[in-house]
Amino acid sequence: MKPALVVTAPVQAVRYDGGRRERALGFAREVARNRPALVGLVLMLLVVAAATLGRWWFPGDPWEMAGSPMLWPGEDAAHPLGTDFMGRDLATGLVSGAGVSLLIGLVSTVISACVGITVGALAGYYRGRVDAVLLRVIEVFQTVPSFVLAVVLVALFKPSVATVVFAIGIVSWPPTARLVRSQFLQLREREFVLAGRTAGMSHARLILTQILPNALPPVVVVSTLAVAHAIQTEAALAFLGLGDPNVMSWGTIIGSGREQVTDAWYICGLPGLAIVVTVLAFNLLGEGLNDAMNPHLRRR
Repeated sequence: MKPALVVTAPVQAVRYDGGRRERALGFAREVARNRPALVGLVLMLLVVAAATLGRWWFPGDPWEMAGSPMLWPGEDAAHPLGTDFMGRDLATGLVSGAGVSLLIGLVSTVISACVGITVGALAGYYRGRVDAVLLRVIEVFQTVPSFVLAVVLVALFKPSVATVVFAIGIVSWPPTARLVRSQFLQLREREFVLAGRTAGMSHARLILTQILPNALPPVVVVSTLAVAHAIQTEAALAFLGLGDPNVMSWGTIIGSGREQVTDAWYICGLPGLAIVVTVLAFNLLGEGLNDAMNPHLRRR
């Protein structure tokens, strides 16, 4: 009997780790088979590389008048993407804008996800009056268009990166809250949750260790799409002059070049293309993650 016990324990541990590893490899294979997801991942890596490594190639100040005004792309080797109407190098501005857009998009999405997960988890787990009150709060935020509310919040405070991040994060959480609430309503009656209650687990422990990990996969997909929306919102705010005046972003470049769009369309076109590529990258990656995490879509 003793040798049998010694042999059995390691076998069970190996099977457990192997199952975990197989699930991870299966998920990676599903993402690798999804061509749009791979395209999105490649595009996203290019944007990240531009934001992190681009400063090595274009280390100048994006606000500095580095050359003659309105040089077209390719006209001067010192300014491969041209200059704007003030002689500022567009390549340096685009590299700087990539870092700003990614920073604002990611941080505001983290804020939005934290608020949405908290509200949705409380509403879906406790139900009853708590659910009714929190649903009213969600509906109040969804009554006002998110972009209009973001404009009001930024206008009330001094425009800065922190203000823009806070405004976008605060107006973007209701969809995440509704998704998490629906997940919690389904999961709270599952057998493993009932077993946890029977074992004497507290509400906080049930929420954090049993229900939330199983509700996170769709939240990851929504958050990926939310990053793209946050980047668009930041560009729109900067275009309206509500961005940080000390930071060069893609929306700032478009806003400053809109009066020259007929004579030098590239001033608006290049940052606009950068926004399109970045938003497309996150959308394709989000759809690929959704296909990989959804068993019904995999079978289809």
